Amino acid sequence: MNRTRVSALSLLLAAALAGTVGCSTAEAPAAQPDAGPSAPPSSSYPVSVSNCGTEVTLTAAPERIVAIKSTSLETVLALGLGSKVVGTAFLDGPVPESLADEADSLPSLSDAAPSQEVVLEREPDFIYAGWESNLSADAAGERGVLASLGINTYVSPAACREEGLPGKLTFESVFEDITEAGALLGAPEAAAALVAEQREILAGVSPAGDGMTAFWFSSGRDTPYAGAGLGAPQMMMEQLGLENIAADVQESWASLSWETVVDANPDVIVLVDADRNTAESKKELLAANPATAGMDAVINERYLVLPFAAGEAGVRNADAVADLADQLTRLP
Repeated sequence: MNRTRVSALSLLLAAALAGTVGCSTAEAPAAQPDAGPSAPPSSSYPVSVSNCGTEVTLTAAPERIVAIKSTSLETVLALGLGSKVVGTAFLDGPVPESLADEADSLPSLSDAAPSQEVVLEREPDFIYAGWESNLSADAAGERGVLASLGINTYVSPAACREEGLPGKLTFESVFEDITEAGALLGAPEAAAALVAEQREILAGVSPAGDGMTAFWFSSGRDTPYAGAGLGAPQMMMEQLGLENIAADVQESWASLSWETVVDANPDVIVLVDADRNTAESKKELLAANPATAGMDAVINERYLVLPFAAGEAGVRNADAVADLADQLTRLP
């Protein structure tokens, strides 16, 4: 991912790494943490980052946050900052059980992308968006306009659509994003602890899908929308040892033809479960379509299921990998 980290964030990262010096790493693979949680110092403001082509500078920690999309809200809650959230919108489904009580107590502004008027009624000083399109004239407002009103904005970096192809997402990218969010929001210690916890989760996952091929089915009927070679689905499938049938497609997500899927005849199919496009409806579609009904994975119901939000880059990915690994061990 082409993202610019600035000096304030670099200092925080350096401090976090310095805390691990002298710890043994002999038994840990490169993707695992060098040591247990190591807390960097408190955020030193101002903190500046380049975010989806927009320079964002905070002179103090935000006090009134509007979170748009599940990935944004879950990051804020996982950092222990739920008390600062004054509104949520456009959530993709229930949040993880560990965060549910706090999430349920927060004001919901809209089930879709909220309007600028609705957002401004909450008097936010920071809007954390999951997609760039959430910060547009047709939604919460353009970033420049919001900045003129004294409202800082931030988009989950993995969702940035910069010129050219996006960089391939890795767990290190996700951890950098969590660290960056912690620096901006005044919770670097919580971010460091969260990253260490997620590294530990990944270290405990065996590549249960080693040697298997997989189709990540996100949505679509006439044309399936699939997890392709650059995004969170590819990142998680690689961690599981699965070979993505769309790995060669240089996008995070892409439309495939059913012919391509049938020709690949994947060993397993990952079904994204969303309120508006459930895993069960996908199973019914695959079984009813004469072309796909004969695929081995459909005949033997070799399905893996995960919530929509867990398939986007964010704090759920490590747990999602562990859950998918468990599902793989129980396949027929």
